[in-house]
Amino acid sequence: MKKRVLFYLIALVSTVSLQSCVTNYVVSKPATYAKEYKTDAKLASIDTHKMEQDKQQLINSFLAEKAASLANTKNSIKNSEIAKAIMHNKTIDNILTEAQTYLGTPYRYGGMTRNGIDCSAFVLSVFGAAAGLSLPRVAASQSQEGERVEKENLQKGDLIFFSHGRRISHVGIVESVDENGEVKFIHAATSKGVMISSLNDSYWGPKYRFGKRIINEKGEAINNLAATTPTANGTNF
Repeated sequence: MKKRVLFYLIALVSTVSLQSCVTNYVVSKPATYAKEYKTDAKLASIDTHKMEQDKQQLINSFLAEKAASLANTKNSIKNSEIAKAIMHNKTIDNILTEAQTYLGTPYRYGGMTRNGIDCSAFVLSVFGAAAGLSLPRVAASQSQEGERVEKENLQKGDLIFFSHGRRISHVGIVESVDENGEVKFIHAATSKGVMISSLNDSYWGPKYRFGKRIINEKGEAINNLAATTPTANGTNF
């Protein structure tokens, strides 16, 4: 009887102890998982935030590099355009400076020197000395060079052509264009030799036909001008 009571007592204690272990296990385990989950979620959040920061830094770096490249390209283009404009202006200034040294030179039909010169030889000599270009000898042939320019768009250094009838027979170099649009040109006239006249002049105005631009924005010839051997002089006034 005592042995049976002792057996039941040991069984009861064992059962209570086992239930206590199970209870502790069931209760404590979810708490451990929750803690681990929160930690992992926090780490994931930190990693995502860092990735976003790195991504934004990469984008910003790319945009900054692109903006710098674009700015450099714009500056390069701007500097190139400025250089072209300077070269063009220098060439035109050289042409006009050379042309002005002929002022007062007497007119001579067929002449090609400072002792006497006609209009097409004057243009040929000036462009050859100042710009290294070889224009044709006669005015009619010179009028075939370069690009045609409307009267309202004429600039210093352009060539302007005249005629009594259908054939081009006179040429001059635009010397200035003022704010009112008055065009003055330097040329070798039969009356007074190399002089400056205006397209507003009652004599030259009606005889004007068109303008040609020989020098481009780089200060170079628009056409590949080549020396020609003339058969006759195209100037008759």
